[in-house]
Amino acid sequence: MNINCDLGEGSGNDADLMPWIDSCNIACGGHAGDENSMISTLKLAKQHGVKPGAHPSFVDRANFGRKELKVSPKLMKNQLILQIGSLIDLADRLNVEIFHVKAHGALYNLCARSEEMASVLIEAVRHFKQDLCIFVPYGSVIEALVKQKRIAYMTEAFADRNYDNELNLLPRSDPKALLDDSNKIRERALRMLKENIIRTAEGKDLYINFDTLCVHGDHPKALQILMELNKLKKRI
Repeated sequence: MNINCDLGEGSGNDADLMPWIDSCNIACGGHAGDENSMISTLKLAKQHGVKPGAHPSFVDRANFGRKELKVSPKLMKNQLILQIGSLIDLADRLNVEIFHVKAHGALYNLCARSEEMASVLIEAVRHFKQDLCIFVPYGSVIEALVKQKRIAYMTEAFADRNYDNELNLLPRSDPKALLDDSNKIRERALRMLKENIIRTAEGKDLYINFDTLCVHGDHPKALQILMELNKLKKRI
């Protein structure tokens, strides 16, 4: 089981979380992060043998990248290339290889349903010579596109978030969006792994397939959740 986490976002807990994960998604200037935070997170990833990836977003620090903005495809592509490229440049200095790209927040959700924006993200990733993997939600528009274009990808599920009956993440404004019982999250993840079944917020069981499981680094109980998921890794 591969566990990934969004880091370098200013939560102050990166050093605590890094030993418990396999991949990290590093904020690279859009919603959070700067040169110092990127270097610090890359060094931690290298120290713990964690695969680092770029975590680009809408350029919107005021809303932490969680608000969908009207941005032209051309401008969005340039912004993504700038964000991803800034992390790659720093990684090169540290002799660290960037493994993947995972969009953040509103951009992630938009790429899941919009072929136009999913194509923009794919084009931005293709700008770079290395074979970067893209983290995509299962059953999404962008998953279909990366398959069609033969782009390296991993499907992703979320350990700490609730889904609706269409397998979309509940918006953070919904009081049921965030899961916070680490024991229940562990058992939920176990069912996802063994049966490929996830129970939605409305109580419906849906099929889900995933290669990597995400825990948000800014979750108040991120460390406890990661520790429980690591117990699960030892059982499977």
